[in-house]
Amino acid sequence: MSTILVVEDDRATRHLIAGILKKAGYSVTPAADGAAAVRLARGKAFDLMLLDIWMPRMNGLEVLAQLRDAPSRPRVVVMTSDDTPETLLQAVREQAHQYLKKPVDPQSLVDLVKEVLAAKPVPPVIEVVSARPAWIEILVPCTREAAAHIHAFLEHLDTDLPQTVRESIGYAFRELLLNAIEWGGQLDPSRKVRIACLHARRMLLYRIADPGPGFRFEGLAHAAAGQPPDRPIAHVEEREKKGLRPGGFGIVSVRAMVDELIYNEAQNEVVFVKYLD
Repeated sequence: MSTILVVEDDRATRHLIAGILKKAGYSVTPAADGAAAVRLARGKAFDLMLLDIWMPRMNGLEVLAQLRDAPSRPRVVVMTSDDTPETLLQAVREQAHQYLKKPVDPQSLVDLVKEVLAAKPVPPVIEVVSARPAWIEILVPCTREAAAHIHAFLEHLDTDLPQTVRESIGYAFRELLLNAIEWGGQLDPSRKVRIACLHARRMLLYRIADPGPGFRFEGLAHAAAGQPPDRPIAHVEEREKKGLRPGGFGIVSVRAMVDELIYNEAQNEVVFVKYLD
């Protein structure tokens, strides 16, 4: 039975979350504040910690910092209604696994707990260069796990935008990041993709730079964009041979999702723009 430490200063919310998880079959220990969480986490090995961010005396980010070098630190899901870049990316800096928005939906909670417990034990280290709302910049190791990790956090930003715009941006970002990690980074965790997200008053701009030498579409047998008219899905077999993820219509679809898609000369850096009016 997986053990979960629930850290939440609001008594009703703490009991609600604990009840949901107990019903789902988990062993749950509650903590009413950050100091209690640190004491419990140092005294017992938990599989997972659900951690509220804003609490009196010691907030969740301070708890993460206190447990940074703990030998038995559990996997961490941060919980908050604060989805500002500074808060979310500070959680990334402290190697939180996932983010859960409050108020908590019971089914989403159980699904997320299952996902995090099933993931690899140690999340890839993502470096946060800038966490300003108008300029987010990060360095992401070239693994699919790192891509999923940062995508899960970034999709909670810009919640004031229309859902259709957020979905378009999220799809474009995910496809281009995975292309950079798979093709440019060759799935090598020692190499990193540099990502910048600039939020201006009338547009969103993403820049993704991979560590590879670049490419040409006509030289990519595994890319949908480079297929001959008489063999439109020939790239699927090529992707399977190379061990790449299924699909491969990414670039074609991304062009339809964003307003501008621009590559540098070597094509190891790409910028996409979504206008907001």
